[in-house]
Amino acid sequence: MSTRHVPAHQYRSRREFLRAGLTGFTGLSLAGLLNWRAQAAPSASVEQTAVILVWLRGGASHLDTFDPKPDAPSEYRGPFAPQATRVPGIQISELLPRLAALSDRYALLRSVAHTGGGHPAGSLQVLGGDPDPQDKVKPVYPDWMSVASYLRRDPRRGIPSYVAVNPVDRYDSFTIAGPTYLGPAYEPFSVLGDPSQPSFEVPNIGLADSQRERLRQKLSLKGELDRLQRHLDQSGAMDALDQFESQALNLLTSPRAREAFDLAREPEAVRQRYGMHQWGQQCLMARRLVEAGVDIVATEFDGPLCGRVANWDDHAVNHHVFDALKFRAPYLDQAVSALIEDVYQRGLDRRVLVVVTGEFGRTPRISYVASSGGGVASGPEGTVQPGRDHWPRANSMLFAGGGIRTGQVIGATDARGEDPVQRRVGPGDFLATLYRHLGIDYERVAIPNFAGRPTPIVAHGQAISELSA
Repeated sequence: MSTRHVPAHQYRSRREFLRAGLTGFTGLSLAGLLNWRAQAAPSASVEQTAVILVWLRGGASHLDTFDPKPDAPSEYRGPFAPQATRVPGIQISELLPRLAALSDRYALLRSVAHTGGGHPAGSLQVLGGDPDPQDKVKPVYPDWMSVASYLRRDPRRGIPSYVAVNPVDRYDSFTIAGPTYLGPAYEPFSVLGDPSQPSFEVPNIGLADSQRERLRQKLSLKGELDRLQRHLDQSGAMDALDQFESQALNLLTSPRAREAFDLAREPEAVRQRYGMHQWGQQCLMARRLVEAGVDIVATEFDGPLCGRVANWDDHAVNHHVFDALKFRAPYLDQAVSALIEDVYQRGLDRRVLVVVTGEFGRTPRISYVASSGGGVASGPEGTVQPGRDHWPRANSMLFAGGGIRTGQVIGATDARGEDPVQRRVGPGDFLATLYRHLGIDYERVAIPNFAGRPTPIVAHGQAISELSA
């Protein structure tokens, strides 16, 4: 693929006008994004498949969720009993009863392993395929969400191709995802805030009638200025920029986009089924967005529903790991089970693939360390409490929808949950699986990096064949 670069000075004055005119009352800067996006070569149209990623920032304990080890020694197994699921022979943690009742609608992958032991490195490996085990301040390779957005670009689309509902983008001061050499056009349209709150709204989508009138007034003035300047531009760059601005304005005024983000259009019973909490409403918005034509939705489960330190990083200094899991599991169980149910009930199950994962699992051996502070799921400072630390050598992932073969477990870890002993899967295999679902030829596609060198989107990996229906 090639890219066409337009000198920034040709657009500077118009960009400034757009920022002053349109974003003066909307806060929107989409025209610049769409300009950058249009510089990429068009890609062939593909089937309208989609992926919803539910990201457990910090890394969930695989032993206490999807890979219980009831026969392990007490210093490993934890206090939660395994429970039988709808599929005979498959057990998951007793913390997840709703998901246990839906086990015929998803597949569990229990043998994911990589070498990224820190949160940044682990995230960069899983999200972008970076093989480096060392943490980095920012990514070198684009994440799969940005790559998919780049390769499946459709300028005629009236809604963003990639939306992040509570974005998967940072871990503390580290950037764990981003478009890197694809350019800023392929960053997601980000939705911030808690969708369960009455005051929540998505800015810059579907203007109200009064705002449309103000926009028309501004565009009238803008049109007069454009006509005065157009004779100065013989290169066609201004006409092209008009197209980018038009796309931004389409999003501003699109009833389709406004409806997709509007959770109030859902029946109250549906909202309650997902849960009137942040994670539940994030998942409901994700479902609405893929129905409306969004290709990629990434949503992160973190914040107050996780406990004191607002993530799944259950070191003993942060959380009492078992209190933290018991606190947050009902929210995850309700939100993800409702999402899976909806995907099947609404006929999206072949088109939309749902994936639940974090950057790694947690240490099978339980550690005991003094808490650094009291709060939700953590004893007062100095209290010695149990924790589990980083463990990239084993993790579990959940896959639902996407036309996959469900009601199965792929791979296995040893009796203590320390290492895969069957069907080890790496980040490259995970990424190849997502690309295959999205109709992207991961074995052949390469994208020029900053140096212009073609870089494969998957360097080492094959799509997980057991997931194929």
